[in-house]
Amino acid sequence: MKYKKWLLLLFAAGIGFCKGSAQTITDLKEVTWKGFKRVTFKLDGNEAWYTVPPAPLEGKPWVWRAYFPEWHTDMDSLLLRKGVYIAYINASDRFGHASAMNHWDDLYTYLTTQLHFAPRPALEAVSRGGLYVYGWAKRNPSKVSCIYAEAPVCDFTSWPAGKGKGKGAPAEWQKLLKVYGLTESEALQYSDQPKDNLEALAAYKVPVVHVIGLQDQIVPAEENTLVLVQNYIRQGGPATVIPMTRGKQDLEGHHFPIENIASLAGFVYENVRKQPQPLPAADYIRSYGKLDNLLFRIRHKEEVTVAFLGGSITHMTGWRNKVEQYLTERYPETRFRFLNAGIPSLGSLPHAFRLQKDVLDQGRVDLLFIEAAVNDRVNGTPETQQRRALEGIVRHALSANPAMDIVLMGFADEFKLADYQAGNIPAEITVHEAVAKHYGLPFINLAAEVNARIAHKEFTWEYDFKNLHPAPFGQELYFNSIKTLLQTQLGGDTPKAIVVKKIPVAMDPLHYGGGRYIPVKEASVKNDFTWIPSWQPADGVGTRPGFVKVPVLEGTTAGASTSLLFRGSSVGIAVTSGPDAGMIRYSIDGGPEQTVDLYTQWSKGLHLPWYLLLGDGLKKGTHRLKLTIADQQHPQSKGHAVRIVYFLVNGK
Repeated sequence: MKYKKWLLLLFAAGIGFCKGSAQTITDLKEVTWKGFKRVTFKLDGNEAWYTVPPAPLEGKPWVWRAYFPEWHTDMDSLLLRKGVYIAYINASDRFGHASAMNHWDDLYTYLTTQLHFAPRPALEAVSRGGLYVYGWAKRNPSKVSCIYAEAPVCDFTSWPAGKGKGKGAPAEWQKLLKVYGLTESEALQYSDQPKDNLEALAAYKVPVVHVIGLQDQIVPAEENTLVLVQNYIRQGGPATVIPMTRGKQDLEGHHFPIENIASLAGFVYENVRKQPQPLPAADYIRSYGKLDNLLFRIRHKEEVTVAFLGGSITHMTGWRNKVEQYLTERYPETRFRFLNAGIPSLGSLPHAFRLQKDVLDQGRVDLLFIEAAVNDRVNGTPETQQRRALEGIVRHALSANPAMDIVLMGFADEFKLADYQAGNIPAEITVHEAVAKHYGLPFINLAAEVNARIAHKEFTWEYDFKNLHPAPFGQELYFNSIKTLLQTQLGGDTPKAIVVKKIPVAMDPLHYGGGRYIPVKEASVKNDFTWIPSWQPADGVGTRPGFVKVPVLEGTTAGASTSLLFRGSSVGIAVTSGPDAGMIRYSIDGGPEQTVDLYTQWSKGLHLPWYLLLGDGLKKGTHRLKLTIADQQHPQSKGHAVRIVYFLVNGK
């Protein structure tokens, strides 16, 4: 009873609290709307409400109205009677800009985490509401069950600019330009209208229904709905257009009565009730540590550098770009600098030796994302090397900047899915999580998440995710989980100060925390090896970024030799392995010779960056690596070429 009295007092005072969140709920009230209970409140100062159905359905499905929430409400009443909530937040005069999307994110977080609304609402747009609905849906395609829109604006150069068949709205156009911070010329070239970049939304097969007026002179369908729907269907998205032809067409055809309301309400109802509801992304995030230093810098509007260290999944357009966009839009007063240190084909071993050059030498890094699990499996990196490499990366990074926040991620591939389906945890995931736990770092197990969602019948690998290089569907899934981590970690109270992390005792004393490149020019002997200051292939075969137009020590004939004097516990080489890659014989400190084939399964069509550790666990002191091109060659190789881009040494 005491709890109920306290809650009533809270409502009377119009104040609420969100446990574990920085969100502030004020002016909480209950009102009656058309016979239904409506809860109105302010979320961080922004007016919002949700209308409660008399008998809510299990899971609390809901419809999110974007704009003009009191226009054509017959459908809302039908859905409320069926047990569906209706919600709204006022982000007026923002024209779907990122600042409005931030308010939408806040409402979504509040309703789904604090009030346990369903994770996939239906979005409902009227007129300019199309700018909001598609702006949010394209940023969050996995969180949308369906879209219903009435004469929606799908291109602001049509309305309010009026640069096509429509009359436009000059005053609104000037407002839009001011909100977006664009000149008119820039706005007319804007390339992320609702009609654009629909690949991810289509990949999630979000059903779309637009109702239009054929006489609409305000938001002409041929410049808005018909263009968007054509683009959407071209990307594989399901869409339907229904002209409203019965009844009076007012406001130059922009206002019209809605026909078959029950059928349209049924479309929304069936989609918000679809099962299964997606598994929570938070279930696959292990918060062994926090991002408090990042939060401190953001709250104090400092410049922040975010680096992405990984292979092709990091290098390619996808989740990384979405993280960059999210941070920039969410924290517009923070100046972000982003460093793409993704190089295709590279895993933890290469990362450990290139960290200094490719990341740390580029200036202070405040947040580092590390991705290596896929290439560690594909490249056959031994588990011991994975552990030493990942631990070395973390220790090296924290030694350079003890205030750096670091996130480890384990992406998915067919091999990891097979491991999970056989009841085993992939070795790469075990290594990543062990390092994250030991050093107190967040870890996102995306491989486990993909496997679980497939088992939950949310999607398939073959038709949706498609490859270890994810299709737009998979890129969105990766981004959604990373965004969930960022929202969770960056939503609390402001830390009092930057905290310098204490580096714990090493898990493995032979970690590669001293990993570095040695320039090939430092080779002490070059018998028949030639130093090329800016190497490019002469055969027209492809290359990787960072491994072309760089100095290379090249030998192409059997018997050519080179050697390196070095101090450290480990030594190796980074080479380009192309169609003519040869074999090498090598020895350390005059020990027994070993032979290694530099030709890989990918060498036929690519001068592949390939890293080989030739000596590990060496005693302190000076050592000599001697390397000779062998007489033998791989059956498919066209030659004996050895092209060393860097020597690898672990040690100061």
